[in-house]
Amino acid sequence: MKVACIQINSGDDVAENIRIIDAQIRKAHAQGAQLVALPENAFYMRGSDGQNIPEHSMDSHEGLVAMQSLAKELQCWIVIGSLFVRDAKSGKHFNRSVVVAPTGAVQAHYDKIHLFDADFNDGECYRESASIAAGAQSVVTPLPCGMMGLSICYDVRFAHLYRDLAKAGATILSVPAAFTQRTGLAHWHVLLRARAIETGCYVIAPAQCGTHGGKRRTYGHSLIVDPWGEVLADGGEQVGIVMADIDPARVAMARNHLPCLQHDREYGF
Repeated sequence: MKVACIQINSGDDVAENIRIIDAQIRKAHAQGAQLVALPENAFYMRGSDGQNIPEHSMDSHEGLVAMQSLAKELQCWIVIGSLFVRDAKSGKHFNRSVVVAPTGAVQAHYDKIHLFDADFNDGECYRESASIAAGAQSVVTPLPCGMMGLSICYDVRFAHLYRDLAKAGATILSVPAAFTQRTGLAHWHVLLRARAIETGCYVIAPAQCGTHGGKRRTYGHSLIVDPWGEVLADGGEQVGIVMADIDPARVAMARNHLPCLQHDREYGF
């Protein structure tokens, strides 16, 4: 199965973001992509955590509605890296990844579990938890080329989540992101390759790139990594598309060579 990561520079104009994404998905599909993955905050990227998030329910989100129509028209899978959906209980929003099937139906969704709260010595800080409600449920969903485990951005730092997804049947890991320039330079490639190697899974990681109003900068470098940790595609720093083939035999090979998912042992402290 040929998959594509769309690397974009989303802003706070939802309609414009949808227009750009639509054009990029059509281009990827014309090049043979059967599954197209979008980054975190695909339809609305804030310049800062203090910027208000537009009010959306799941059913009425214009970005989701547009992707459902496009998936049905093109007969392809679309993984929306994340969109914001209002949580009536907490008054916050969920940062939600959505898998759209070629029928246009929502097959699965996942709410980001680990929220990005970080402080750096020069005053750069992030408080995702101020406006986002944490999810509490891991998700694995079937695709024609394997089982996909869903995650979002900061989740990548929590290796146990990915091990659990692999043990639950995942052979592909979705890691859409809006990684900061600072942390991306230091950690992005090594974390994603490690998650692939530890689990014997493909990793599909579409990313935001560039400056998003204010001082918020994202790293780009959308990656597709195979189960042996080889980087098959790297999006660099500019808007664009990267593509690679998903081969289930590569998962079997990696896990046969290093069956570490079968080697857990109990231990104490």
